[in-house]
Amino acid sequence: MKQEERFEQEREDLYHTDEEEDEESQAHSSVPSTPLSRNESNNDDVDVPWPRSYRESMDLLTGVTPPLSANLVSSFRKRRQSSAFGSFTSSTSRQSLLIDKDETQNSVALSIKSFIASHLKLPVPEDLSSPQESRKSTLSQSVLNGVNVLCGGALLTMPYALKEGGWLGLLILLSFGIITYYTAILLKRCLENSPGVHTYPDIGQAAFGTTGRILLSIFLYADLYATCVEYIIMMSDNLSGMFPNTSLYIAGISLNSNQVFAITTTLIVLPTVWLRDLSLLSYISAGGVFSSILLALCLFWVGSVGGVGFHLQGQVLDLTNLPVAIGIYGFGFGGHSVLPNIYSSMKEPSKFPVVLFMSFGFCTLFYIAISVCGYTMFGEAIQSQFTLNMPQHFTSSKIAVWTAVITPMTKYPLTLTPVLLSLEELLPSSTRKMGSKGVSILIRTILVLSTLVVALTVPFFATVAALIGSFVAMLIAVIFPCFCYLKIMKGRLTNFHMAICIFIIIVGVVGGCCGTYSAIVRLIGEMS
Repeated sequence: MKQEERFEQEREDLYHTDEEEDEESQAHSSVPSTPLSRNESNNDDVDVPWPRSYRESMDLLTGVTPPLSANLVSSFRKRRQSSAFGSFTSSTSRQSLLIDKDETQNSVALSIKSFIASHLKLPVPEDLSSPQESRKSTLSQSVLNGVNVLCGGALLTMPYALKEGGWLGLLILLSFGIITYYTAILLKRCLENSPGVHTYPDIGQAAFGTTGRILLSIFLYADLYATCVEYIIMMSDNLSGMFPNTSLYIAGISLNSNQVFAITTTLIVLPTVWLRDLSLLSYISAGGVFSSILLALCLFWVGSVGGVGFHLQGQVLDLTNLPVAIGIYGFGFGGHSVLPNIYSSMKEPSKFPVVLFMSFGFCTLFYIAISVCGYTMFGEAIQSQFTLNMPQHFTSSKIAVWTAVITPMTKYPLTLTPVLLSLEELLPSSTRKMGSKGVSILIRTILVLSTLVVALTVPFFATVAALIGSFVAMLIAVIFPCFCYLKIMKGRLTNFHMAICIFIIIVGVVGGCCGTYSAIVRLIGEMS
């Protein structure tokens, strides 16, 4: 009898908690809110501006995925209606669940904890009481996510950029690291000063309305799409370097080794793009930091132990090719599209500047070290990717090449998924409901094949990287953060802060225009 009374009392307590939450939600509804906060509390997807899938898809790309304990709680909650403690939550209305999901999850977790402790007499895991907190990233995890985002394919072409711009180009590389670190801080201030903002498109909307959100999203998705093109070029270049005599002759069409491996790697990654659950690939892709370090170790091993050696050579400054180097350097710091996601995923967002300082500081010094190491080893003969210069008879060279092949294979589907989901959102609701799987697979297949066509048309890794860095990355990482910050913080900034932002915008526009023009001219020359 006592046990049943206790059971009833706990259920009544939960009812009271739910009523209090309803009263709180009604009280909050009388407080003025921004369009973003209103959209956030509204479950009707029609009212949420495109793209709605950005945050979830970019979380996969950054490796920000819930740990096992959070998944356990989520699975536990799904079974609550058919279990003994399911009656605890039966009084919670559907509306309150949609409006304040986090508070309801915490109430459910507390009810589960109370039931297990009082009725089943079992120990309760600590993280069960705060499921939302268990999903958050620690400082070290956030730093790894930040470095993983920044250190991508641009690492391979940094020695080539040094050859193009000369030794003084390293000062530009250092300057880019400092400027993009500052613009990342500006994004953080935009997040703090705009309620309901969690992603980069949200910042665009908070600053310039729906038009700003859509325009910024288009550039963000263009950057992801172009990165996938680079992944195909990277894989085909490295595989053709290992197997240069590969060729294929089909129906009167002759394919060289680059084309054969571009098609082969695309067909390999295609089925992974069809998958709906990419969480496993997300964990694997998070190892991109260690892949970058492994590539650096292999390069240093070939230079020191392999006998290639290091020789100081090259021009001090090459003004003719400097704009191309600027574009490549910009490509190496174009990770701002997911930095707001990392901020939103942190347990302690106040430490985000530390995360940025460590991530950008590490990547800047890492890029400089790789540039110097690769260029002093191979000199003017350095190719668009330093793995193509490494002697193939060394084991370390084989490890480096296969790392440069496997890493983009895991990152390709994660990078393309945000673009795919955004396109699927644009489909009519009737099309999404009728044969959604078939339509989805068709769209994904077409988009993957389109990246292959582009990669076969412009198979020039460094030049495409320079074009991406000069045009898209310069907008995303340098220009847009300053514009959004000036707009959101209008009337609250000192003349000094405004002058800094305007100066960075001018630098971004001049560098972007020069780099884009040079990259396009070189691309046309290489194609002809």
